[in-house]
Amino acid sequence: MTARGTRYLYLVRHGQATPDESGLTEAGRRQATLLGRRLRDVPFAAVHHGPLSRAEQTARLIGDELTDVPVHVSEVAGDYVPHMPEKEELPADSADFYLRFLADATEEERERGPVLARRALELFTGPADGEEDRHELVVTHNFLVGWLVRDALHAPKWRWLGLNYCNAALTVIRYAPGRAASVLLANDMRHLPAELRWTGFPPELHI
Repeated sequence: MTARGTRYLYLVRHGQATPDESGLTEAGRRQATLLGRRLRDVPFAAVHHGPLSRAEQTARLIGDELTDVPVHVSEVAGDYVPHMPEKEELPADSADFYLRFLADATEEERERGPVLARRALELFTGPADGEEDRHELVVTHNFLVGWLVRDALHAPKWRWLGLNYCNAALTVIRYAPGRAASVLLANDMRHLPAELRWTGFPPELHI
């Protein structure tokens, strides 16, 4: 039997973006740097990030606080719709709301997103190959964090909808051999001062 180690998957939504989403705000840069400082003692094998500039900048700022950790761009860590539900999949009282939310997705997005989402499960989830534990960081976007958390909890495919994550908040999933995945942290912001928390959420949800 092939030896397996435990995989620790660290998921981060990019830092606060500028209004045109072309990069990070000053607050977003501070968020990324502070998160990097929190993670500097984690023995990461790699940092993966999506191709959009807000994810790339976040990953680079985090990487600046780490020691000799390779940083890779990955389309699989990008911003896409991971699953397009049919109306009958959704709870009756919220189906119309979610379908309106997804209505602007193009045909290309509807086809490409689920392909990338399946690939994300192949690349980022499950126990690690070999005997050593593996720690990996994925700097991505709200939808993919929700998709991977949903999978860890064995929730229906549509349930990535309604899961929301703050900018530069930390979510950690553990994949141990022979055990169900465990969500160890979700939306954790303890590395951020109060004025940098809850960005990416509507004001009425800030607590």
